[in-house]
Amino acid sequence: MERKLFILYILCLLPSLATAQSDRQLIREGNRQYRSEQYEKAEGTYRKAVAANAKNPEAQYNLGCALMAQQKDSLAVTCFENSGKLHSDPLRRAQAYHNIGVICQQKKLFREAAEAYKESLRNNPKDNETRYNLALCLKQIKDQPQQQNGNGNDKKDNKKEQQDKKEQEKKQQQQQQQDDKQQENQQEKMSKDNAEQLLNAAVQQEKATQEKLKKNQQRPRQNRHQKNW
Repeated sequence: MERKLFILYILCLLPSLATAQSDRQLIREGNRQYRSEQYEKAEGTYRKAVAANAKNPEAQYNLGCALMAQQKDSLAVTCFENSGKLHSDPLRRAQAYHNIGVICQQKKLFREAAEAYKESLRNNPKDNETRYNLALCLKQIKDQPQQQNGNGNDKKDNKKEQQDKKEQEKKQQQQQQQDDKQQENQQEKMSKDNAEQLLNAAVQQEKATQEKLKKNQQRPRQNRHQKNW
């Protein structure tokens, strides 16, 4: 009787062992597809692995990576969360939460990203990349209220900007008018100066001519001798 029970126990274990082997094979096949950048095929294969064994953390994590590669971010986050809960290895859990942080940070969900990075660092405190991303997120959270206040005052800012623009255009127009008037005055002055210069030159020339004539008149005449032939 004991022998029969032992055989029955072995027979009961066989389906679970076959299932475990099946999901590992599917993960290896999905990995080959993922490395070949066949992300859609890899997603399908990893889904089969998850269906074969929903408690396999590697299947959940790899499915998340395939979804993330296709920008199916919400589904990817769910898979990484499942993987983080199922994994007993802290380094693997850290990777899962790090990826959640990256997705949230890209979506500008900085608080959620910061929490994911913190959880990642709890599992792997030596990960400098996660620490850097966390510091960046905290800075972005600090800057975010200022940005929100700025967005709340958009209408006022736009109105003020329009008024400033009109005033600037008015000043530019007035300045242009002043420049045009100044240029006209300069041209008029130049024309007047040219006329005076020409007149002075004519007077000087006339004066020089008169002086020359006067000198010629004052010069003594020489006696002319006629030659006798």
